Amino acid sequence: MRDQASQNALPSRRPRGGRRVAVSAAAALAVTVITAGALAPPAAYADAGPDPVQQGLNAMVRADGQPAALGSVKDRAGRTRTYTAGVADLATGAKVPANGQVRAGSNTKTFTAVVVLQLVAEGKIGLDTMVETYLPGLVRGEGIDGNHITVRQLLQHTSGLPDYGLHIDDNVLPDRYFEPRDLLDIALQHKADFAPGKKWAYSNTNYVVAGLIVQKITHRPLAELIDQRVIQRIGLRHTYFPAPGDKTIREPHPKGYHRKTADEPLRDFTEIDPSAGWAAGQMISTNSDLNLFFGALLGGRLLPDAQLAQMRTTVPVGDTGAGYGLGLMSRPLSCGGVYWGHGGDIAGYETRGGVTDDGRAVSLAVTSIPVTVEPIRHLEKVVDTALCR
Repeated sequence: MRDQASQNALPSRRPRGGRRVAVSAAAALAVTVITAGALAPPAAYADAGPDPVQQGLNAMVRADGQPAALGSVKDRAGRTRTYTAGVADLATGAKVPANGQVRAGSNTKTFTAVVVLQLVAEGKIGLDTMVETYLPGLVRGEGIDGNHITVRQLLQHTSGLPDYGLHIDDNVLPDRYFEPRDLLDIALQHKADFAPGKKWAYSNTNYVVAGLIVQKITHRPLAELIDQRVIQRIGLRHTYFPAPGDKTIREPHPKGYHRKTADEPLRDFTEIDPSAGWAAGQMISTNSDLNLFFGALLGGRLLPDAQLAQMRTTVPVGDTGAGYGLGLMSRPLSCGGVYWGHGGDIAGYETRGGVTDDGRAVSLAVTSIPVTVEPIRHLEKVVDTALCR
């Protein structure tokens, strides 16, 4: 669940055993949200080809060492095309399933934010109400006080809450189950990053607290609410919130692989306990379902106009031209305008993509998390290419 902030611009901050990803925070941010058209493609991306998206996915396998890359793209005419490259299993060379399921990582945050904003529309949660109102005495630590943090600041990543994800090692993910309170307790052992509202910095802890508020108000599990209020409502057929203890991926999928540094061998991380993500990063989906979800969201099918407008009201992500709203991020396009989405990662999988206001959509996934800057540049470049064709 890697960071997409000025702390580190990737769409989620996954557990890293207390250390940041190999790319520095500032460098990662500059790369991932810079207008993609300004990036000069490396030689591996310059080959002539009939389809630049397929060309890009092929190059991510060939040049970047991704085991697999897969995507779904809806163009300006409303036509959808599914792409695959590489292999689903490094040991057997099995074919990548078209539209295979992947762990969606921090795209989960947008689902969580939708449920919160639905409850705001129903008058059950106030965006500018303090966290203390809903979770009395729970959010306390050095420089941390729920009396001074609003629900809006949680969803917007302006709360200053430290990120628990920096203090969980990837190696525990295959076997350890975390309760949401465990994740919060890990975060609260560390001092606040800054005073609420003073800065923007991505923290998975914000969405754990938001999920706890949802459960406190509704007396229902977050997973059940996401299923009823989002997944079933818009007919996502391949998206779900894994049950406690479920380490598998239900439908056809490419295996996910993981390493911490570029010189380490890839390890099979397909079956892990995703509970370290919870409201911030636990869900499983497909590229086509993510396109449907973000399209339905931006099309007004999940939120009233007032709450959708709040969600789309962003704060700057540094000086990159990107903005972060309430669980939704805007990024500039080389062909003009912006696209809206989130993206995410969890050990084994990385996703990128989003939708435009005129209905274009792209979701891409690769089956290992890039550990250096260049592969991240390439993934973002293909997203831009797909949306600007």
